[in-house]
Amino acid sequence: MNSLERSWYSSRARVWLLPAEWLFRGLAGLRRGAYRIGLLRSHKLAVPVIVVGNISVGGTGKTPLVVWLVKLLRKAGYRPGIVARGYGGQAQRWPQQVRHDSDPRMVGDEPVMLARRCACPLVAGPDRVTAAQQLLKHARCDVIIADDGLQHYRLQRDIELAVLDGERRFGNGHCLPAGPLREPASRLNTVDFIIANGAARRGEFAMDLAPQGLKPVTGEGETLTFQAFAGQRVHGVAGIGNPQRFFQLLRSRGLEVTEHAFPDHHVFSAEDLSFADELPIVMTEKDAVKCRLLDAPRMWYVPVEARLPEALALCLLQMLKQLTG
Repeated sequence: MNSLERSWYSSRARVWLLPAEWLFRGLAGLRRGAYRIGLLRSHKLAVPVIVVGNISVGGTGKTPLVVWLVKLLRKAGYRPGIVARGYGGQAQRWPQQVRHDSDPRMVGDEPVMLARRCACPLVAGPDRVTAAQQLLKHARCDVIIADDGLQHYRLQRDIELAVLDGERRFGNGHCLPAGPLREPASRLNTVDFIIANGAARRGEFAMDLAPQGLKPVTGEGETLTFQAFAGQRVHGVAGIGNPQRFFQLLRSRGLEVTEHAFPDHHVFSAEDLSFADELPIVMTEKDAVKCRLLDAPRMWYVPVEARLPEALALCLLQMLKQLTG
């Protein structure tokens, strides 16, 4: 985390950034208002759209929530599909259909991770409308989940879920570049559900991310428990929005961690993981997607499973039933 990002989670914003924040807030408000009154055109799809997103930059736990949502919808008899941004993908043409064996360098790391975990139709592209239209053209989906689509107002949505970090919350409360917010905190007053990754407050649903042991990055070998690494020093590798959350998770399970934090969506090379010892390397699942083909031994990743209240599941399915019934 650089000095600017550290200031986002301190008590005050840097004064000289406030004029830029006012400009950012003004432009963001004008854009959203233009969609609301029809000056900018939004697109309604033939099936319900559920948006999962957040109002701050950095990782809050959207991806595990999307996986949970897909499982919930399937169990209820729906055929969900996913549209994603494909951030970091270098494909020359968009949108791109994403499969479990797609190259994360081309379509982005999070879409490939979702494709592997969800095994449902998934299309990535900067334009969620075009991606969703292609998804409906090629797959028999009856509900679409838009990952990280809260600010993509061209795509009309029927249900909005906003995820926030239960610890860091809104940081200093300021919008970019003076703070971490993409939109003012008041935006949460208009969403259908607020999901807090960690401690929840009144009006929020708590989400717990439960680690599922350690799996070999190469896919070969058995899953180990944390007890197998207890008291052992490991290299903790995290190229996510909040690396400290991952390092704290490892320590809470009894591991001694040498931290290696990388920028979110970092493209790893073998040199990044070339350490002068033979200690195990433990990383996030999102990072494992990109490191699978690297020639680095002793690599493990920690998949997590989102756990949410039954009340949230019931409310979501009831809203969806009203939309489709």
